[in-house]
Amino acid sequence: MNMFGVRTQQSYLLFLVVVALGLFLYSVESVRFDLPHGKAARCFSEEVRQHSMIFCNYSIVNPNKDLPLPADHTIAVEVTRNGNKESPHLAKRVQSGQFSIMAYRSDLYVICFVDTTENSQVTLSVDFEWKTGVKTVNYPTVAKKSYIDKLAIEVQILYETALSIKEETSYLIQRDVEMLEINWITDTRMCHLIFVSFLICFSVAGLQLWHLKNFFEKKKII
Repeated sequence: MNMFGVRTQQSYLLFLVVVALGLFLYSVESVRFDLPHGKAARCFSEEVRQHSMIFCNYSIVNPNKDLPLPADHTIAVEVTRNGNKESPHLAKRVQSGQFSIMAYRSDLYVICFVDTTENSQVTLSVDFEWKTGVKTVNYPTVAKKSYIDKLAIEVQILYETALSIKEETSYLIQRDVEMLEINWITDTRMCHLIFVSFLICFSVAGLQLWHLKNFFEKKKII
């Protein structure tokens, strides 16, 4: 009876771990923000895992829906990778746009928005949606094109989720190993520095004693 209770508790804990990983295996960010006029950029960043798809959709909010958005209300959008000057996406003087990027390696992706409107009295509001992971796949569209039933869609989503959990776990393990190596190297260097510091201190103390002994002997104090 106790063994059954232990197994049940372990299964429940394993279920919680899987659910927690499922919640973090994708990222969906949808925000609306005001963009300051001039050269000041508004930037967002996210660390994206290898082989993950990024999908972004952005547009300037029209404050007057009864009239078209003025043509001079434009923004510039640029996406960069950490430590890389190449821009996977660059758009200048646009009012809206969307793009998708495949991350071929784990890296920090940064997207920046700049107001290019000539009228400094105008403050633009931007709708911004950023998706990574499983949520970038539009499964209803896939189902409509392939004529598959709802159950098959759910199975496909679960399969993609399981793969993402596996990739996320491997990525976390790799990062943990890297952090352990960095900690070990840091501890080793600290031990060497402490040993060298003690050696220098003892050497200086020995030289001071030797110098004092010679001084006292010359003065015939000892």
